[in-house]
Amino acid sequence: MKIALVIPKNGLDDEKSFYDYSFHARFLMSRKYISYLLAIPTLAALTPDTHDIVVLDENIEDIDYSIDVDLVGISVRTMFATRAYLISNNFQKRGVKTVLGGIHPSMCPDEAALHCDSVVIGEAENIWAKLLSDLEKGQLMPRYQADGYTDMKKSPPPDRRGLSRSKYLSDILQTAKGCPFRCEFCSVHAFDGQKIRTKTVEQVIQEIDTINATSDKYKKKNAIFFADDNILSKKSFAISLFKALKDKNINWMCQASINISQEENLLQLMKDSGCGAIFIGFESISQKNLSAMDKGINRRYDYVKAINTIQSYGILVHSSFIVGYEFDTVESFDELIHFIQDTNLLMPLINILTPFPGTQLFKRLDKEGRIMTKDWQLYDTKHVVFKHQSLTSDELQNGYKKIVQSVYSFDSILKKMKYYWQIDFWKHQNDTDPVKFKYRLLFAMRLSTLLLSTNVKRSRFIIQILPFVFRKKVRISTILVMMGYNDFAQSL
Repeated sequence: MKIALVIPKNGLDDEKSFYDYSFHARFLMSRKYISYLLAIPTLAALTPDTHDIVVLDENIEDIDYSIDVDLVGISVRTMFATRAYLISNNFQKRGVKTVLGGIHPSMCPDEAALHCDSVVIGEAENIWAKLLSDLEKGQLMPRYQADGYTDMKKSPPPDRRGLSRSKYLSDILQTAKGCPFRCEFCSVHAFDGQKIRTKTVEQVIQEIDTINATSDKYKKKNAIFFADDNILSKKSFAISLFKALKDKNINWMCQASINISQEENLLQLMKDSGCGAIFIGFESISQKNLSAMDKGINRRYDYVKAINTIQSYGILVHSSFIVGYEFDTVESFDELIHFIQDTNLLMPLINILTPFPGTQLFKRLDKEGRIMTKDWQLYDTKHVVFKHQSLTSDELQNGYKKIVQSVYSFDSILKKMKYYWQIDFWKHQNDTDPVKFKYRLLFAMRLSTLLLSTNVKRSRFIIQILPFVFRKKVRISTILVMMGYNDFAQSL
């Protein structure tokens, strides 16, 4: 059989996304997307060699509905469930069988079943082969449910051969699943379970070697994001992994809980093995909110001290915050702005509280009659979809907008970047992976072309930033990223 595996477009057609890197595409005069969903290459690896696979990523290419395939498989997250349903229905009209899987269909199987021929509930590792066999026999069932959780040590490495290797800026890799915490807003423990399941270190290293075997130019950066919800979920495994990574010469970032700030020996090991950034969910600076969301681990730590400790090792702290929890007020927005500015957090991710299906938050707000809409396109963490107990929807929406536009204003960006350049934060990266003069020159020339626009604030920023472009301390990629985030902020 011929199988099409589809990644739906991320976001509404008429709105920009924090994740879409559309500014980068325009600046670089190309069509690139930051990363890909790991579910698709995982399905490809689970597919027997007797079948042919084509990968369609709507973020980087239009979907050809006339393609001759026997089955379309779509991995679905809540924010693009509506789009996934439309894609599935379009293929069904052409007589093609479709199957929906992933976290959203697993949490809303009855709804998903209205838009496909079959729904996969849970992890696909022990289901996919049977589904394909049943389809060949003409016996495709309407539902396939995983029996327990997958042993990751027995899982094949994701097959990335079908991906467009020239259109992604980094690779994604997962070493473990499961989360022992039970944050009210998070669906990870509901889908992946609370028991930590890891691959072997040997599996991970082999996967990295396979990724780096590509000859595509962008892969010279060897950029990998470890998508584990918490790289420290199993400390002994993490230590073994970091030691093994020291010989791989890769730049990597990960997600971790805030207690990493207490593991200074581990931080040094991470830095030595190529870690450039850690993404930490701070979620709120309110102790009451942290208690309400069951984020007890964060309450034990001084955020400022934790940030300073981690960044003293030359590892950038990427942060995430949620606005709209029960104890937020109109004043909370300014308080968060001041905290971000005072700590010089460079790329904070700001999210409006969103009750995703499968979370305890969704169940609570649904029971209380406080969910205003189940239009999944709006469940992108930048729209208000529930009734706050004290803030109006406009107050919460405008507060979110105020924070994002403030922390990503050009004045704020310039101030923070000067701070990092002054302390020579990226010294290791600049010594080991220096930016060639010709690229700095091309970057400066491209920046100069933007001076001709009517965007006065951006033009003033470019004039201020141009003298720094040729300095060794400056990572021009960071300038581009921050300008992209400003572009998103101003679109709100």
